[in-house]
Amino acid sequence: MSPSDLVLKWPAPAAAWTEAAPVGNGRLGAMVFGGSHRCRVQINDSTVWSGTPGGPAAALAAVRASGAGPQRLEEARSALRGGDHDRAEALMTTFEGPYSQEYLPYADLYLTVTGGERAAYRGRTLNLDTAVAEDGFALGALDTGTVRRRVWADAVTGTLCTTLDTDGGTVDLSVELSTPLREVHRSAAPSGLALGVEIPVDGAPAHEPQVSEPLRYADGPLDGYEPFGALALALHTNGTVTVHEGNLHVTGASHVLITLSSSTNAARHWRGEDHADRAEHLAVASDIAARAVAQGADRLLAHHVTDVRGLLGGTALRVGPRRSGVHDVALDVLGGDDELLTATVLFQFGRYLLATASRPHAGPPANLQGIWNADLRPAWSSNYTVNINTQMNYWGAEAAGLSACHEPLFDLLDRVAAQGAQVARQLYGARGWVAHHNTDLWGWALPVGMGHGNPSWALWMMGGAWLSQHLWDHYEFTRDLGFLRERAWPLLSGCAEFLLDWLVDDGTGYLDTLPSTSPENLFLVDGTPRSLTWSAAMDMALTRATFERTLKAAELLGLDTPLTDEIRGALPRLRPPRISTQGRLQEWSEDLPEADPHHRHLSHLIAVHPLGLVDPDTTPELADAARKSMDRRGPGAMGWSWAWKTALRARLRDAATARSLMLEASRPLDGDCAVDAPVDGSRWGGLLPNLFSTHPPFQIDGNYGFMAAITEMVLQSHTGTVHLLPALPAQWPDGRATDLRCRGGLAVDFTWADGAPSAVTVRRLAGDGTEPVRVRYGTHECEVRLPVGHQVELDAGLRPRGEAVPC
Repeated sequence: MSPSDLVLKWPAPAAAWTEAAPVGNGRLGAMVFGGSHRCRVQINDSTVWSGTPGGPAAALAAVRASGAGPQRLEEARSALRGGDHDRAEALMTTFEGPYSQEYLPYADLYLTVTGGERAAYRGRTLNLDTAVAEDGFALGALDTGTVRRRVWADAVTGTLCTTLDTDGGTVDLSVELSTPLREVHRSAAPSGLALGVEIPVDGAPAHEPQVSEPLRYADGPLDGYEPFGALALALHTNGTVTVHEGNLHVTGASHVLITLSSSTNAARHWRGEDHADRAEHLAVASDIAARAVAQGADRLLAHHVTDVRGLLGGTALRVGPRRSGVHDVALDVLGGDDELLTATVLFQFGRYLLATASRPHAGPPANLQGIWNADLRPAWSSNYTVNINTQMNYWGAEAAGLSACHEPLFDLLDRVAAQGAQVARQLYGARGWVAHHNTDLWGWALPVGMGHGNPSWALWMMGGAWLSQHLWDHYEFTRDLGFLRERAWPLLSGCAEFLLDWLVDDGTGYLDTLPSTSPENLFLVDGTPRSLTWSAAMDMALTRATFERTLKAAELLGLDTPLTDEIRGALPRLRPPRISTQGRLQEWSEDLPEADPHHRHLSHLIAVHPLGLVDPDTTPELADAARKSMDRRGPGAMGWSWAWKTALRARLRDAATARSLMLEASRPLDGDCAVDAPVDGSRWGGLLPNLFSTHPPFQIDGNYGFMAAITEMVLQSHTGTVHLLPALPAQWPDGRATDLRCRGGLAVDFTWADGAPSAVTVRRLAGDGTEPVRVRYGTHECEVRLPVGHQVELDAGLRPRGEAVPC
């Protein structure tokens, strides 16, 4: 441990999953419970999902066979134009397929120390800079020695590693490996264990009552694909190992090293590789674990720490005087009154969770629970909910120095676009690709809902448009033209093609989205809640952003195509944002009363954050209307909604309200986290004992959203200017930011004291060295030119302290 490390501490073992400490390497995730007697390490693999590669195509075929398609879409549009909401909704719900698939728990590792129930426990920690969970306890009744256990998920070898070491004396322990899924193979030898696991071919979300078999297994391969995974555990110790009932028993050990690996057909599918049979998966997993354990604990840990520090170590944020050290979670973070430390911890905890859940070339992106899930029917399938939640996972990735962690999301977009192209063509007669409310490992692009899902969330055709903004964000921060050309352009242009075909002429010159919803709110017509209308504010903002960014990408790439001509013709015909008679930014194209004025979603404010189309400087009237809309919505609700509200207030430079929301969100959950709260916001969420954000249930988007929102409070760059401390609360007078990233290929270090910058360094990492860099704080502003690889220091008045010099 370095003196600069930030470490979380709990004095007792975890009594529940929501108290355990998360570790991960982007593929394998684990929740570490600790304990002197029986320690549980609950294990996930980010590729262990129900379903098969052919599931989305089969569901699309079934929806088409039921009559959904372009002709029925026109019938629904005619009904809506005529004011027949019942008929429009009845027609459109036939476009709903079943549900997307579930992210599932994989295995449990139990380490039971003989006599440990009588040991004195020394507490457990999680180092947020090294990604190592550690605990310890005394040996024997007389405290004659100690046991130290460490657990980490190693991205270098792709294994989950556990060490147990004694200082004085030896221990006896059992090593057990089990799975909540269908075990079809078990082998054991003194050198390790192996499990073969069948994975369900279908899994229904917990909220779906009309499913007779919520987890369904297949007997044999389906369409040449077998849902199968292999787990292998390798063990090295200086004690004696025997096999007992398919598990291992170690006696007389002062050192134990365990490495665990996984191999699944879904992972091969994700990488575009051929599927393998069971024997090959077992051999591959066993080989990976064996090669890792042969390196020894010291080498494994050293390489892991170097790797993690390389990813996490550059960027840091300290609000107030403290960052480093060991902080008791219950006393210092959840139960204390030091909001400065809490803000600091929440920023780094969000970075930690993203770095451990989403690594390049490791597996799928972070889902609703990152990569941590213990439930066979998790809330909302622990899938990708793309009307806010998946996007929020990655809002802070670029600015917080985790650009590489963004890449798995783009890998998922490739798969969604492939499925979504078929959905766009067959259901809507459109070019390009579309996504709706949910997706999964297999790239699901259909509407979900089984024909009875409320259209307010099920029939929303803008999922692809919102996800595509992340491609542009990544380019803006990195200025990587190769990425823009090879990864972003095919997806951006395909999304723009769909939107062009989705728009319809209203007869007066405007182009409308029809039908349109504002997820997940309803409006009232003659007192009746309704969902379908045309050109909701969110649709228009996303369409405008997609068109403008596609045009800019084409310009940067030197492209002039029929598509860009179409976009130029369509842009002036999009409906502009509207302000209601009450002075609020309208949620729908008409000034309609909301069914729930305090709704947890803020869909119509997407133009403020994250899109940046509305800003106090560039569009002051709209920004004021957005502020009034937020006042109407009110304060907290659940984790992710708090995070969005905080980020919105930061963009509107309302520091006091942003702080108030953050204080609400960082309180411990008041209530039973095992009981899901109603979605109407009548019961607020909070933080769990392990700092996971909860609705409840637990959703990790809140943790990622807090990281993004705190960043927005101290640094913004969406207007093309490096804006320092744009929404800094008066109660946060001092702090330091290191290597925060800005659009334009820039990085900044700055300290602040008494609420104002005291020293600033700006570096250009990439981009155009002739492009001026504008830096702003309050009324102070300067403009400098920075060649790539150079930096400049600014004083408290933002005056350069000399010429730009190499970094």
